[in-house]
Amino acid sequence: MIGTGSRVGEVTGLRWCDIDLDDGIIDINHTLVYYDHRDENHKKGCYFNVNTPKTEAGKRQVPMLSFVKEAFIMEKEYQQAMGVKCEVTIDGYSDFIFINRYGGAQHFGTLNKTIRRIIRDCNDAELTKDPDARVLLPHFSCHSLRHTFTTRMFEAGVNVKVIQDTLGHADISTTLNIYADVTKELKKDEFIGLDSYFTAKPRNQTSP
Repeated sequence: MIGTGSRVGEVTGLRWCDIDLDDGIIDINHTLVYYDHRDENHKKGCYFNVNTPKTEAGKRQVPMLSFVKEAFIMEKEYQQAMGVKCEVTIDGYSDFIFINRYGGAQHFGTLNKTIRRIIRDCNDAELTKDPDARVLLPHFSCHSLRHTFTTRMFEAGVNVKVIQDTLGHADISTTLNIYADVTKELKKDEFIGLDSYFTAKPRNQTSP
Protein backbone atom coordinates (compact mmCIF):
# COMPACT_ATOMS: atom_id res chain seq x y z
CA MET A 1 0.00 0.00 0.00
CA ILE A 2 2.81 2.40 0.82
CA GLY A 3 4.48 1.65 -2.50
CA THR A 4 1.43 1.84 -4.78
CA GLY A 5 -1.00 4.33 -3.23
CA SER A 6 -3.75 1.75 -3.72
CA ARG A 7 -6.77 1.49 -1.47
CA VAL A 8 -6.76 -1.35 1.03
CA GLY A 9 -9.57 -3.22 -0.79
CA GLU A 10 -7.69 -2.91 -4.08
CA VAL A 11 -4.60 -4.47 -2.51
CA THR A 12 -6.36 -7.26 -0.63
CA GLY A 13 -8.32 -8.03 -3.80
CA LEU A 14 -5.24 -8.49 -5.98
CA ARG A 15 -4.86 -11.88 -7.64
CA TRP A 16 -1.67 -13.35 -9.04
CA CYS A 17 -3.07 -12.87 -12.54
CA ASP A 18 -3.39 -9.13 -11.83
CA ILE A 19 0.35 -8.59 -11.56
CA ASP A 20 3.10 -8.93 -14.16
CA LEU A 21 6.41 -9.48 -12.41
CA ASP A 22 8.34 -9.48 -15.70
CA ASP A 23 7.12 -6.05 -16.81
CA GLY A 24 6.57 -4.77 -13.26
CA ILE A 25 2.91 -3.80 -13.69
CA ILE A 26 -0.06 -4.06 -11.31
CA ASP A 27 -3.48 -4.20 -12.98
CA ILE A 28 -6.14 -2.79 -10.65
CA ASN A 29 -9.61 -3.71 -11.87
CA HIS A 30 -11.68 -4.59 -8.77
CA THR A 31 -11.96 -4.10 -5.02
CA LEU A 32 -12.47 -6.63 -2.23
CA VAL A 33 -14.97 -5.34 0.33
CA TYR A 34 -16.31 -6.70 3.61
CA TYR A 35 -19.47 -5.26 5.13
CA ASP A 36 -22.76 -5.96 6.82
CA HIS A 37 -25.39 -6.63 4.16
CA ARG A 38 -28.71 -5.21 5.29
CA ASP A 39 -30.67 -4.59 2.09
CA GLU A 40 -33.18 -7.08 0.73
CA ASN A 41 -31.11 -7.80 -2.40
CA HIS A 42 -28.41 -9.64 -0.46
CA LYS A 43 -28.09 -12.47 2.00
CA LYS A 44 -28.04 -10.94 5.48
CA GLY A 45 -24.82 -10.81 7.50
CA CYS A 46 -21.18 -9.75 7.18
CA TYR A 47 -19.17 -11.24 4.33
CA PHE A 48 -16.88 -10.42 1.42
CA ASN A 49 -17.88 -9.18 -2.01
CA VAL A 50 -15.92 -8.07 -5.05
CA ASN A 51 -16.85 -4.70 -6.53
CA THR A 52 -15.74 -3.30 -9.86
CA PRO A 53 -14.65 0.37 -10.08
CA LYS A 54 -17.43 2.94 -10.32
CA THR A 55 -15.49 4.95 -12.90
CA GLU A 56 -13.08 4.11 -15.71
CA ALA A 57 -10.37 5.95 -13.76
CA GLY A 58 -10.63 3.27 -11.09
CA LYS A 59 -9.37 0.73 -13.61
CA ARG A 60 -5.70 1.43 -13.97
CA GLN A 61 -2.20 0.04 -14.19
CA VAL A 62 0.37 0.97 -11.56
CA PRO A 63 4.10 0.42 -12.18
CA MET A 64 5.89 -1.52 -9.44
CA LEU A 65 8.59 0.20 -7.47
CA SER A 66 11.55 -2.10 -6.89
CA PHE A 67 10.66 -2.83 -3.25
CA VAL A 68 7.04 -3.57 -4.21
CA LYS A 69 8.19 -6.13 -6.78
CA GLU A 70 10.51 -7.63 -4.16
CA ALA A 71 7.60 -7.89 -1.71
CA PHE A 72 5.49 -9.81 -4.26
CA ILE A 73 8.35 -12.21 -4.95
CA MET A 74 8.96 -12.76 -1.22
CA GLU A 75 5.25 -13.45 -0.66
CA LYS A 76 5.17 -15.94 -3.52
CA GLU A 77 8.25 -17.76 -2.19
CA TYR A 78 6.87 -17.78 1.35
CA GLN A 79 3.54 -19.30 0.30
CA GLN A 80 5.30 -21.97 -1.77
CA ALA A 81 7.61 -22.84 1.13
CA MET A 82 4.75 -22.98 3.64
CA GLY A 83 2.34 -24.78 1.33
CA VAL A 84 -0.21 -21.98 1.66
CA LYS A 85 -2.61 -21.25 -1.18
CA CYS A 86 -5.88 -19.43 -1.73
CA GLU A 87 -8.83 -21.61 -0.70
CA VAL A 88 -11.65 -19.16 -1.29
CA THR A 89 -13.70 -17.94 -4.26
CA ILE A 90 -15.60 -14.66 -3.93
CA ASP A 91 -18.04 -13.61 -6.64
CA GLY A 92 -16.08 -15.74 -9.11
CA TYR A 93 -12.71 -14.29 -8.07
CA SER A 94 -10.03 -16.52 -6.57
CA ASP A 95 -6.23 -16.94 -6.42
CA PHE A 96 -5.89 -13.87 -4.18
CA ILE A 97 -2.30 -12.90 -3.42
CA PHE A 98 -2.71 -11.79 0.17
CA ILE A 99 -4.34 -14.51 2.21
CA ASN A 100 -4.39 -15.64 5.83
CA ARG A 101 -2.90 -18.91 7.08
CA TYR A 102 -6.14 -20.72 6.27
CA GLY A 103 -6.11 -19.57 2.66
CA GLY A 104 -8.92 -17.07 3.22
CA ALA A 105 -9.12 -13.47 2.06
CA GLN A 106 -7.47 -10.80 4.18
CA HIS A 107 -9.76 -8.56 6.24
CA PHE A 108 -8.83 -4.86 6.46
CA GLY A 109 -9.58 -4.94 10.18
CA THR A 110 -6.90 -7.59 10.65
CA LEU A 111 -4.41 -5.42 8.78
CA ASN A 112 -5.19 -2.40 10.97
CA LYS A 113 -4.71 -4.55 14.09
CA THR A 114 -1.35 -5.67 12.74
CA ILE A 115 -0.34 -2.05 12.16
CA ARG A 116 -1.31 -1.22 15.75
CA ARG A 117 0.90 -4.05 17.02
CA ILE A 118 3.82 -2.81 14.91
CA ILE A 119 3.36 0.71 16.27
CA ARG A 120 3.22 -0.63 19.84
CA ASP A 121 6.33 -2.79 19.46
CA CYS A 122 8.36 -0.04 17.76
CA ASN A 123 7.42 2.52 20.40
CA ASP A 124 8.10 0.08 23.24
CA ALA A 125 11.57 -0.55 21.80
CA GLU A 126 12.26 3.19 21.62
CA LEU A 127 11.02 3.80 25.16
CA THR A 128 13.15 0.92 26.44
CA LYS A 129 16.23 2.63 25.01
CA ASP A 130 15.14 6.09 26.17
CA PRO A 131 12.20 6.50 28.60
CA ASP A 132 11.99 10.16 27.58
CA ALA A 133 11.92 9.47 23.84
CA ARG A 134 9.76 12.01 22.05
CA VAL A 135 9.95 10.70 18.51
CA LEU A 136 7.39 7.90 18.53
CA LEU A 137 5.11 6.46 15.88
CA PRO A 138 1.61 7.99 15.98
CA HIS A 139 -1.56 5.99 15.42
CA PHE A 140 -2.27 5.40 11.73
CA SER A 141 -4.34 3.05 9.59
CA CYS A 142 -4.12 1.37 6.20
CA HIS A 143 -5.44 4.49 4.51
CA SER A 144 -2.58 6.52 5.97
CA LEU A 145 -0.19 4.52 3.81
CA ARG A 146 -2.03 5.70 0.67
CA HIS A 147 -1.70 9.28 1.88
CA THR A 148 2.00 8.80 2.63
CA PHE A 149 2.63 7.45 -0.86
CA THR A 150 0.84 10.42 -2.38
CA THR A 151 2.83 12.85 -0.26
CA ARG A 152 6.09 11.26 -1.41
CA MET A 153 5.01 11.58 -5.05
CA PHE A 154 4.30 15.27 -4.57
CA GLU A 155 7.62 15.76 -2.81
CA ALA A 156 9.45 13.94 -5.61
CA GLY A 157 7.94 16.33 -8.14
CA VAL A 158 5.79 13.74 -9.92
CA ASN A 159 3.36 15.33 -12.37
CA VAL A 160 -0.06 15.82 -10.79
CA LYS A 161 -1.75 14.09 -13.74
CA VAL A 162 0.38 11.00 -13.11
CA ILE A 163 -0.58 11.15 -9.43
CA GLN A 164 -4.26 11.38 -10.37
CA ASP A 165 -4.02 8.35 -12.68
CA THR A 166 -2.04 6.33 -10.13
CA LEU A 167 -4.59 6.97 -7.37
CA GLY A 168 -7.56 6.30 -9.64
CA HIS A 169 -9.27 9.67 -9.21
CA ALA A 170 -11.79 10.42 -11.96
CA ASP A 171 -11.45 14.18 -11.46
CA ILE A 172 -8.08 15.87 -10.99
CA SER A 173 -9.72 18.37 -8.61
CA THR A 174 -10.20 15.48 -6.18
CA THR A 175 -6.46 14.89 -6.16
CA LEU A 176 -5.71 18.56 -5.57
CA ASN A 177 -8.45 19.11 -2.98
CA ILE A 178 -7.67 16.08 -0.84
CA TYR A 179 -3.96 16.76 -0.81
CA ALA A 180 -4.09 20.56 -0.68
CA ASP A 181 -2.16 20.55 2.59
CA VAL A 182 0.67 18.72 0.89
CA THR A 183 0.93 21.32 -1.87
CA LYS A 184 0.86 24.10 0.75
CA GLU A 185 3.85 22.60 2.54
CA LEU A 186 5.68 22.07 -0.73
CA LYS A 187 5.03 25.68 -1.71
CA LYS A 188 6.42 26.90 1.63
CA ASP A 189 9.53 24.77 1.14
CA GLU A 190 10.00 26.10 -2.39
CA PHE A 191 9.77 29.69 -1.19
CA ILE A 192 12.29 29.01 1.57
CA GLY A 193 14.67 27.91 -1.16
CA LEU A 194 13.75 30.95 -3.26
CA ASP A 195 14.42 33.25 -0.30
CA SER A 196 17.85 31.67 0.15
CA TYR A 197 18.53 32.19 -3.55
CA PHE A 198 17.73 35.90 -3.42
CA THR A 199 19.63 36.36 -0.18
CA ALA A 200 22.76 34.69 -1.52
CA LYS A 201 22.73 36.37 -4.97
CA PRO A 202 24.60 39.72 -5.20
CA ARG A 203 22.07 42.45 -5.95
CA ASN A 204 22.56 45.51 -8.14
CA GLN A 205 22.68 48.53 -5.90
CA THR A 206 20.46 50.53 -8.29
CA SER A 207 17.75 47.89 -8.33
CA PRO A 208 14.53 48.84 -6.51
